[in-house]
Amino acid sequence: MTERTALLERTPAAAVSATGLTGVIRGLLKTARPRQWVKNLLVVAAPAAAGQLFSRHALTQLTLVFALFTACASAVYLINDARDAVADRAHPVKRHRPVAAGQVPVAVAYAVGGALALLAPSAAVWLCSPAVAALLTAYIGMQLAYCVSLKHVLVVDLVVVTTGFLMRAMIGGLALGIPLSRWFLITTGFGALFMVSAKRYSEAVQMAGKAGATRALLTEYTTGYLRFVWQLAAGVSVLGYCLWALEEGGVPSAGLLPWRQLSMVAFILAILRYAVFADRGTAGEPEDVVLRDRALALIGLVWLAMYGLAVANW
Repeated sequence: MTERTALLERTPAAAVSATGLTGVIRGLLKTARPRQWVKNLLVVAAPAAAGQLFSRHALTQLTLVFALFTACASAVYLINDARDAVADRAHPVKRHRPVAAGQVPVAVAYAVGGALALLAPSAAVWLCSPAVAALLTAYIGMQLAYCVSLKHVLVVDLVVVTTGFLMRAMIGGLALGIPLSRWFLITTGFGALFMVSAKRYSEAVQMAGKAGATRALLTEYTTGYLRFVWQLAAGVSVLGYCLWALEEGGVPSAGLLPWRQLSMVAFILAILRYAVFADRGTAGEPEDVVLRDRALALIGLVWLAMYGLAVANW
């Protein structure tokens, strides 16, 4: 009997039996990370950029795509927590996760995660399109590879997490057959890399001089390198957005004001404001940074308004 198997068998049986079916369901829901589902709202990015967001067909498809992507992301979380159950029990924070704590049996987490991973792409073939199903399958494969080995590979770990955000932004366009512009992909991709590397930089700063890093790979990165990455990514995302805003595409604007160009101001201010938290080493989860800082949230709303006016050509 291996040490891993022995530890799994030592999961408190009382904890499992005490929770019952209701407790297991709650544990599964918690393991699926509902707070992370807000990231999946990126599926509306491409349709919003193309001004094709509010038709009945678009709303129906985007709702389906959001649900399917959420199912895929939840599948990855469930399988990851089941795989890391032993290691998580030795961690001061992760030991409270439902699978590690015994609220959800490892076998159940694997079964539910595997079922979601198979059903979501299959449903996408019938409800959306083969392209959407292919992207969801690629997302699951990439994320599972990340959980198994890629999260231990320098730079590749940043690329994988960034690609996950980019896939979210692309899938809405694929579902509605909207061509994805080069500036959209550049801005979204490097914007995501900016936030991901800023989060890694913040983790590295906070764990400096402390034993037991939350991510073993952080000990191989230097704070100087991670700072370079988020600064580079911020610069490229701003450049990409400005090129989009300044490119009229041969169609003169009929709006009251040049909203495309004016939106550059709000976008750059948002990047600069976010960079304040990155520089301090306090840029955690992107959604937490945006929602907890009123100034950043206000800038974001102003940018959304300008962006919407530009797309609507008002």
